[in-house]
Amino acid sequence: MKIVSWNVNGIRARIDHIVAWIEENQPDVLALQETKVVDELFPHEPFEAMSYVVETFGQKSYNGVANITKNPSEHTNKGITGFDDPQTRVLSTTHDGIRVVNVYVPNGQAVGTEKFLYKLEWLNHLKIMLDNDLKEYPKMVVLGDFNIAPSDEDIHDPDEWKDKILCSDQERSALEEILSLGFHDSFRLFEKGSGFHSWWDYRAAAYRRGLGLRIDLLLASDELKSACNKGYIDEKPRALEIPSDHTPVVIEIS
Repeated sequence: MKIVSWNVNGIRARIDHIVAWIEENQPDVLALQETKVVDELFPHEPFEAMSYVVETFGQKSYNGVANITKNPSEHTNKGITGFDDPQTRVLSTTHDGIRVVNVYVPNGQAVGTEKFLYKLEWLNHLKIMLDNDLKEYPKMVVLGDFNIAPSDEDIHDPDEWKDKILCSDQERSALEEILSLGFHDSFRLFEKGSGFHSWWDYRAAAYRRGLGLRIDLLLASDELKSACNKGYIDEKPRALEIPSDHTPVVIEIS
């Protein structure tokens, strides 16, 4: 099963890129973030024309997540269970016994701000939900735009980003708490070292200059670790005309 995460930064602006990528790569599950559209206006037709099933959880102009899948979900949940959040950031679906939890973690703005504290609170509520859900779904992949670089190896210039948003000790500790439930950063099962990124700012020619961060993650549960046989980042869509600032990240599970 090929499971993919991609923050598309606007589904309608990127629809041609997404459709072309699906046609070429044939994912079983494609989890999108920042769709930026209400459910009623989500463009189902191009995906359904390729025999994909669409599940959405969106809002106008901001946030929004969607799961594009070859098979219908056996059980769908929107949002974080037990957390009253007005923002559309989490969509959970189940396919062939694997629970797929698509997350768009808040950016946090800057360390120490109200939005930063909200990010930490949000991550704690996500952890509580995942801890409970693992009991029912031991085979689970939590994937999406985490807006956290797990380590300095995931940053083009650790000194420049030290203690800044996306790279602070507090954010990394919150991510470690989720990992401690029994999850593994699947990309790091296959690739070690620095130089791997999934997001590049639109400014300062960041992509061309290699100034990126790896903040898009696929976390595989203990039950799936041994079944993971390939993990990679596909940079090609970032080089297209009018791209998303993120690119697809992939895990293949046997």
